[in-house]
Amino acid sequence: MKILHTADWHLGKRLGEYSRLPEQELVLDEICQISEREEVDVVLIAGDLFDTFHPGNDAAELLYRTVHRLSDGGRRAVVAIAGNHDSPDRVDSTDLLARSCGIIFQGRPNNQVPLFRTEGGVEVVQSSPGFLEIRLSCRDYPLRLLSTPYANELTLKRHLGTKKSEALREVLKQHWSELGEQHCNDQGVNILMAHLYAAAPGEPAPEEPEDEKPVLHIGGISAVHPDTFPEQVQYVALGHLHRHHTVGKFPCPIVYSGTPLSYSFSEAGQTKCVTLVEVSPGTTAKVTPVALTQGRPLIRKRFSQIDEALNWLEAHPNTFIELTLVSDTYIDAKTKKALYTAHSGIVSIIPEIVRPKTEVEDKPKINLQDNLPSLFSRYFEHKRGQQPNTELVALLQEVIEVDEI
Repeated sequence: MKILHTADWHLGKRLGEYSRLPEQELVLDEICQISEREEVDVVLIAGDLFDTFHPGNDAAELLYRTVHRLSDGGRRAVVAIAGNHDSPDRVDSTDLLARSCGIIFQGRPNNQVPLFRTEGGVEVVQSSPGFLEIRLSCRDYPLRLLSTPYANELTLKRHLGTKKSEALREVLKQHWSELGEQHCNDQGVNILMAHLYAAAPGEPAPEEPEDEKPVLHIGGISAVHPDTFPEQVQYVALGHLHRHHTVGKFPCPIVYSGTPLSYSFSEAGQTKCVTLVEVSPGTTAKVTPVALTQGRPLIRKRFSQIDEALNWLEAHPNTFIELTLVSDTYIDAKTKKALYTAHSGIVSIIPEIVRPKTEVEDKPKINLQDNLPSLFSRYFEHKRGQQPNTELVALLQEVIEVDEI
């Protein structure tokens, strides 16, 4: 059985003022081409289908158009779960129509998929909360899928019917173990898909975008460890972290497929991919990352000379740039205009003001008893490397006078 594992599409994502939707359309087309070329039997999408709870119509249309193409007219199973960026209600809302094409959407951990069969030969023959068994006309053995969409700690415990005092790691371990013992054996392929934070014990937290950091630890607890996953499964397909990597290989390969595009500058330089999994009953899964080529690279660059920066920008047009300029003065408007004219993908320009060591040592301490205009001038000089202009000082004085009235 060939399974394509992908995740974290974040459709509708923006980078500063730039929409990533045109790039997302190209890279999803590339994923469809890979599925067709590799003759994939099943596609697993491990959460964060959208970037927000309320995506635009163009992002929703791109998702439904893509999964319909991936389903190959109901001949290929496509299973997508909700991530922390998704609305569970929205993910669930299209499931009824999608099932006719062999597409299964799961918004909540306790969802139970109704039994059905498509004209193309995709059939769900057994189902319970968090589990489904899929048969394909091209294979003489089934796929057993344990699936856990994202939910915060309290919601997940409520869905799984466990005590609030129990550690979430133990809750999941017990839940998955029961499903594995009840439904999984060497007469079929056994896979687990989830959207959560998993890491080996003692592994440092990864550098992730700011909008992902609050949920690196679901409900504020530590990461799910590899030994949490049941011994019966042959592959764990994860979503949430944006870098493609393997968390562990015991009891089986535990893999984050990562995002199809770099979505923040913390991902600059990463190779984006989907994961191709080849596995038969009772065997070890063969895991192959397949690199994706679409999308504009994200690059962090640092320059101390404006001319050097301008030359580099003109030589690298199809990129998004976080540009740091090292200088002993604040960046003026003329310099900024020249930089933005030289490149259409500058997301931010960061000034790095360098002061001579002697100047830093000789700098007098700030007296907090000074009057407000004096303190403001010192603060402005510290942050911007220059004194505020007369118009700004006059505006501050006007605010002070109004407040005194």
